[in-house]
Order: sequence, then structure tokens, then C-alpha cells
Amino acid sequence: MSTALKGLALALSWLTVLPVRAGAPAPGVAAAALRWAPLVGALVGAVSGLVAAGLVAAGVPALGAGLLAVAVAALATRGMHVDGLADTADGLGCYGPPERALAVMRDGGAGPFAVVTLIVALGAQAAAFAALAAHGPGVAAAAGALAAAVGRAGFAWCARRGVPAARPGGLGATVAGSQPWWVAAAWWAVLAAAAAWLVPARWPGVLAVAVAALLVAGLSAHTRRRFGGMNGDVLGAACELGGTAVLVVLAAAV
Repeated sequence: MSTALKGLALALSWLTVLPVRAGAPAPGVAAAALRWAPLVGALVGAVSGLVAAGLVAAGVPALGAGLLAVAVAALATRGMHVDGLADTADGLGCYGPPERALAVMRDGGAGPFAVVTLIVALGAQAAAFAALAAHGPGVAAAAGALAAAVGRAGFAWCARRGVPAARPGGLGATVAGSQPWWVAAAWWAVLAAAAAWLVPARWPGVLAVAVAALLVAGLSAHTRRRFGGMNGDVLGAACELGGTAVLVVLAAAV
């Protein structure tokens, strides 16, 4: 099996609950898995959008349907991206040197910064899905797929060459510095073109991708400075931050 196909299998194994057997990840395969992540995310996001639209059609209140769609996405990914967002928020919210921030992130609990961040991010996602679901399953699924793909394209930016691992061991150390800078840029360009085709007004979709990319780039720069590099939690935070931005912009535009 080629490295690319091994990377796809690893991406499905790492990033979803699908029972895909990928074996121990070699560095090259782990790098390839990050490049597949947007496609894997698109699948998860499309399912979430369909769940939201289906529940609204069945008579479930729109916000309740949106919350359940967010829950489906979290379950489908073992909650790893949500956990990464929470840990990153707590790490950024604490005082002290990088070692202190990383210790807080490893603690496993959810501090006040994590709680507030999760409420805002997941609440915004749920409200956006609620608004998008009113326009039918096609719109909701397309928006969910685009948001999840854009967020996961941020993995490649956070793990670009020149960005070290914040600490040895773990997912971050496996993929840190493994991606050329243009991989994320190429994904975002392709997804912006897709957004222009998917969203009737064109520019809101392109704007959504651009906003998400800028937020992820800012997060990457700040966490590199604050933590001394990147780790798996930063990848999760980038995913959730980028995906939330896309959903909110699209929901406001449709």
C-alpha cells in the first residue's frame, strides 16, 4: 500500500470513530494523514449538516437540532478536537512560562477558560447549524462539509515546516514541521473556490474561508510563541476555530 493510501487509512483511524485499522504511524504516513484530514472532515461535517436538517424537518426545534448536530460531530471524532480547544484555552489563559502552560494543558480538567470557550464555540456552531438547516439538507450538508474541511486544513498550517513540537511525544511531536507551507494554502484556495460555487452569493463563502484561515494563522503564531511550538491540542483548537468561523459567516449570509 502506498504512503498516500496508508495516510488516508490513518486519517480515518485517527480522526473518526470508523473501525479502520492503520497500524503504528510512521512519520511519513502521519504527515500524509494530515493532508487527507480536510476530506475526512468534509465527511463528518456533511453528516452533521444532514442531521441538523433532518431533525428540523422532523419537527425538532432548530436550536435543539443544531446542538444535536454538534454532538454528532463530537461523537464521530471522539471529542478530540473539542478537547484540544478546551486544553488550548486553559493553556493560553494561565500565567507563567511555556512549561507552566503545557502542564495546565496536560492536567485533564476543564478550567474556566475552557468552559467559556466551549460554550461560545459550540453554541455558535449549534446556532449556525440551526439557521442553515432551515434552508434544507443540501445547504446544511454543504456548509457543514465546507466548515469541517476548512478547519482541518488548518492542521497543515499548524504543522508547517519551521514550527517545532512544544514537547516530545504525542501527536504534535509526530507531525510537527512535516508540512510545506503551501499545503494549507492550497487546501484553503481549493475550498474557497468550492465555496464560491456552493454559496449562491459567492463572496460570503470565499469570505468565510478567508476569515477562518486568518484566525487559524493567528492562533498558530500565538500558540507557537506562548507554548514554544505546537502540539495535538493546538491542532484541535485550529479545527474548531476555523470550522466555527465558516459556519457563522455562512449562516449570516444565507
